[in-house]
Amino acid sequence: MKFIDEARIEVMAGDGGNGSASMRREKFVPRGGPDGGDGGRGGSIFARADRNLNTLIDFRYTRMHRAQRGENGGNKDCYGKGGEDIVLRMPVGTVITDQETGELVADLDEDGKEVIIARGGRGGLGNIHFKSSVNRAPRKRTLGEEGERRALRLELKVLADVGLLGLPNAGKSTFIRAVSAARPKVADYPFTTLQPNLGVVRTDEGRSFVIADIPGLIEGAAEGAGLGHQFLRHLQRTRVLLHLVDLAPFDPDADPARDARAIVEELRKYDESLYLKPRWLALNKLDLIPEGERAARVEAFLAAYGPVERHFQLSALKGDGCRGLVFALQDFLDAERVRADAERAARHAAEAQAAAEAEARAEAAYQARLQALLAEGDDAEDSGEASSSDTDTER
Repeated sequence: MKFIDEARIEVMAGDGGNGSASMRREKFVPRGGPDGGDGGRGGSIFARADRNLNTLIDFRYTRMHRAQRGENGGNKDCYGKGGEDIVLRMPVGTVITDQETGELVADLDEDGKEVIIARGGRGGLGNIHFKSSVNRAPRKRTLGEEGERRALRLELKVLADVGLLGLPNAGKSTFIRAVSAARPKVADYPFTTLQPNLGVVRTDEGRSFVIADIPGLIEGAAEGAGLGHQFLRHLQRTRVLLHLVDLAPFDPDADPARDARAIVEELRKYDESLYLKPRWLALNKLDLIPEGERAARVEAFLAAYGPVERHFQLSALKGDGCRGLVFALQDFLDAERVRADAERAARHAAEAQAAAEAEARAEAAYQARLQALLAEGDDAEDSGEASSSDTDTER
């Protein structure tokens, strides 16, 4: 299946049904009074995170999503049926933003998380609500509210603990094959990786982490050169970046230290927060360097590269040094997990509070409009409202 990590869609929640303005007419019931029911609410649209999906390809081809309209109210106090809601299933890690305002609508960072992305309109009021001691035969009703319409941008950011960085052919795919069950394509030419690959690394029973491999970066990636810039977003959720460096490049004129610094500079240009993440160096392909020259080659690289948080020496092809690196990553991630859980809990609490406040504001505004309508007498009805109450036209 083709990997799609960006999509643009339009969502249209259902309009609320119109209230009814009818009068009760039954044999032997003189002056029956109003009996017009309320309109049904429009259907809403929800987004739900589903771990069984790993691409946004469904939304690349189906871009318009429209919920059902609420039914109009009827006579005999009959309320209209509410419109059916729609639930859009999306991969875990999908970020939903409003195209027009840039506002973050939802971050589906956990399996099963469900968020409303377009709210259906409330149903209109029937004339039974406008009956009073001085107005026993009201002809007034209200129309249903319009449902929300939104143009949304979907962006998938894979959930991984460790992100792999490096030039094309640095050995990232070979490394992920060596430490996990993932089997990405490996070949002796650049850009063999064309889309992100995920691998689960198990260090012990109940201890594991996820590692993400993206296409190789080249100088100028932040301005759109190469392929890797298209997938840098997938490293934004990682806890630590592992920068693989080829210490035995095929090109004799290549400078590994200069190339490694260039990749770090591309990170800074793309996203400052990505640049500031913990970043470890993995000096790869030591098996291609004569054993007597390895220590000198590593020392010369570190002197030219500058200060580094941690570095490891390995041969991904033969597996040398991979075990020590994997266990060091596991220990680091275990220590980070407590802080990460606290951050996630705080973020979810803030999201829940924001949603509750928005719901309260909407409810208060609706109640204020409702009270204003109910306080109006027959004399406040203009000809437009009167004519609309005599018909059941739909929007």
